[in-house]
Amino acid sequence: MPESAPRRPLLPLIGQVGGGRSRATCRFRCGDACFHDAPNTSGNAYFGDIFTAVLSRRNALRAGAVGAGASALGLGSLGPALAEPENGGRNPRLRFKSVAPNSEDKVTVPEGYDHNVVVRWGDAVLPDAPEFDFEDQTAAAQEKQFGYNCDYVDFIQLDDDRGLLWVNHEYTNEKLMFAGYTDGTDVEVEQILVSMAAHGGSVVEIERIGGTGGWRLATGERRFNRRITATTRMELTGPAAGHELLRTGQDPTGTEVFGMLNNCAGGKTPWGTILTCEENFNQYFVGGEGVAEEDKPALKRYGIKVEGDTRKGNRRFDRAEERFDLSKHPHEANRFGYVVEVDPTDPGSTPRKRTMLGRIKHEGATTRVTSDGRVAVYMGDDERFDYMYKFVTAGKYRKGSRRHNMTLLDSGTLYVARLTGNSPPEEIDGSGRLPSDGEFDGTGEWIPLCSATESFVDGFTVAEVLIHTRLAADAAGATKMDRPEDIEPSPVTGKVYAALTNNSAREPGQADEPNPRGPNKFGHILEIVEDRNDAGAETFTWNVPIVCGDPEDESTYFAGFDKSKVAHISAPDNVTFDDRGNLWIATDGQPGSLGTNDQLCAVPVEGRFRGELRTFATVPVGAETCGPFITEDNLTVFMAPQHPGEDGTVENPQSTWPDHRGYPRPSVVSIWHTRGKKVGR
Repeated sequence: MPESAPRRPLLPLIGQVGGGRSRATCRFRCGDACFHDAPNTSGNAYFGDIFTAVLSRRNALRAGAVGAGASALGLGSLGPALAEPENGGRNPRLRFKSVAPNSEDKVTVPEGYDHNVVVRWGDAVLPDAPEFDFEDQTAAAQEKQFGYNCDYVDFIQLDDDRGLLWVNHEYTNEKLMFAGYTDGTDVEVEQILVSMAAHGGSVVEIERIGGTGGWRLATGERRFNRRITATTRMELTGPAAGHELLRTGQDPTGTEVFGMLNNCAGGKTPWGTILTCEENFNQYFVGGEGVAEEDKPALKRYGIKVEGDTRKGNRRFDRAEERFDLSKHPHEANRFGYVVEVDPTDPGSTPRKRTMLGRIKHEGATTRVTSDGRVAVYMGDDERFDYMYKFVTAGKYRKGSRRHNMTLLDSGTLYVARLTGNSPPEEIDGSGRLPSDGEFDGTGEWIPLCSATESFVDGFTVAEVLIHTRLAADAAGATKMDRPEDIEPSPVTGKVYAALTNNSAREPGQADEPNPRGPNKFGHILEIVEDRNDAGAETFTWNVPIVCGDPEDESTYFAGFDKSKVAHISAPDNVTFDDRGNLWIATDGQPGSLGTNDQLCAVPVEGRFRGELRTFATVPVGAETCGPFITEDNLTVFMAPQHPGEDGTVENPQSTWPDHRGYPRPSVVSIWHTRGKKVGR
């Protein structure tokens, strides 16, 4: 067996459910979504795959994309052109030795690399933050300290040795935060307030460790540091702002909301602001059984309970703030599920929920500049059988004009994806077996849902499209996908990559070419090439370069690369790229699907090493791999091990990482090569 692809040990699959997440993760992150029917009950076909003669069009589009590649615009280093790959040309190859699969309670990195903890739950963010006291937590203290859990990570360089780290705080696990925690009405209100304060996001100033790729919390003045929580004042903007469906007794204008919830992934705009995305907001609300009957279908489509005891198993934020009880404030839930724009360089600025980007369980919002200077935003809706979206601004990006650019996300066109396979339907049987043409591929289109002034969906106004986006996408005939999470364009090629995490609920007869396995326990990666390689295009071709799982499983596929030379991977979640265009993939669910800790993998997606996947790092017991982010100089990988020891309790911890003092603390780490090389070299 090659050294680059160590095989996994056989480990017991304890406490795992659904697509591989732990039982506690399902409970605290998404409100046990996998234990309920999928909210999408639309009649949309599982394959918009009427077998047509699309091969000539597909090939023509690909030829056009190749010709346009050198001149197409992309995000890259937030400049106007796609980045040029260096030290690898058309055949970039990863040079590190794969980390062996394991179940150890630590972060492991390849030989020749080192890592450190940059910031952990409870560390001081604001200057007057008290020292973290696990035994005596208060909401007042937590509002000034680094929040719980850490998903999306971004970095803004200030100079050679200082920068700003943005981190999402997706959700809390009170069983690991408070000794003796019990669900229900006997939870102390102060504990609920601590949890609310531990949600949101943090901006922390960090500094380089010597001349290395390692980073730590900055000392001295930290004027940019900021905490955003579930109670921070925010502004609703865009065409839906002020609509009656967003008005409440607290906010009769429908333009002001407090807090953001369950922020998962995100992105960065060309003008340097952070886009942080609300995902599983549904689990925070009770009282759905008491809303008007005509409002229940829309709530149910977003996974909000509208019958039975809606308080059972809920976080009970309503006991701290009445607005989380829909029987008393029926529109409050409509004010969550958005992309929130935050200016990390202005700690006094008001975060803005951009309604023009739609209301879904947003997994991410990554950007690319179109050929005519507008900005495209790619988004996934992380639910079984839900959709992929794109938004394209009406106005053009102006470099250096912050005031103008901060208006761009309030006007444009919102799209949803429809994909068509080019193989006969009978060749897609749910087994993962390749069709006769040797590839899962086809064509697609971005279906317009609305502009800022016009709805393109019959029966929906513009505001209704943006508030009930899932229902509008159902009506438009979008393609049901296997939990679309991060969707990100390569800064080198402009191709777009989507992580489809898994879908154990997809039956064999529901498999289609873009989702070729049923059930899909391990997930897959989708590659999209837009017409003329232009982010503003409404048509594209697509293929599935990686069908995840154990390489020894015949249903897996690694772009045709020799599977005896690749590492295993399951549950792809977030993605990023290095400066040569290699795809880096964070996983969420490997303990339950492959029996090993989650990991950060990397794989070339161009050239003769396309598909040679290797494991760069693994995270501690029970943790999910989050982030990741690679700095522009390619000297550092930031990775966020979220929810270590998730299935444990304070009394019976399953992880004590990173401090090994009796309880775990979700943290962000930096990883670098000890000889100063770029990561992956």
